[in-house]
Amino acid sequence: MLLRALSKTRPSAVVLHALRAFARDERGVTVIEFGILAIPFFTIILAIIQTAILFLTSQVFDSALEDASRRIRTGQAQGYSLDDFRSVLCDATFNLVDCSQIQLKSEVLPDFSTGSSPPVVQSCDSATCTWTMTQSFDPGKRRNVMQVSAYYRYPLIVVLPYFNLKNQPDNYRLLSAVRVFRNEPF
Repeated sequence: MLLRALSKTRPSAVVLHALRAFARDERGVTVIEFGILAIPFFTIILAIIQTAILFLTSQVFDSALEDASRRIRTGQAQGYSLDDFRSVLCDATFNLVDCSQIQLKSEVLPDFSTGSSPPVVQSCDSATCTWTMTQSFDPGKRRNVMQVSAYYRYPLIVVLPYFNLKNQPDNYRLLSAVRVFRNEPF
């Protein structure tokens, strides 16, 4: 009966009636609203998680260098190679970093007043960065002033225009840890 009544009316009235019925229908509104808000919501959640993991990794990396450099300070690293020292450092990072990508330098300084500032460790253009620091390991002798440096390029997943943790042009953050100390009289 409704079809017979609608067939006698003009086609524009049928369309108008259907549009009004569609406008009043509230089924699926929640799904549409969630679809609109889901992308920014999950992007913010992912950015928060990435920030937390980045700061955790930075702290663990710094602490790992502290623990590894303790072996130099106490003389336990005498006879170590660069790979041996890297292994000691990596054991304390809990697999948060790719150990093969860590750049290390351990050097003897003449005294505390001549401690070198952090060197330029990379050369970056607009798209990529390459390491320029030459890796070396010298455990020093007793009572030597030492500087131990470690650098790691941490890859970022979320890079937003106004939420940006990168300090490299290719969506990486350079993490660094440096320790300056005097070896014990071992």
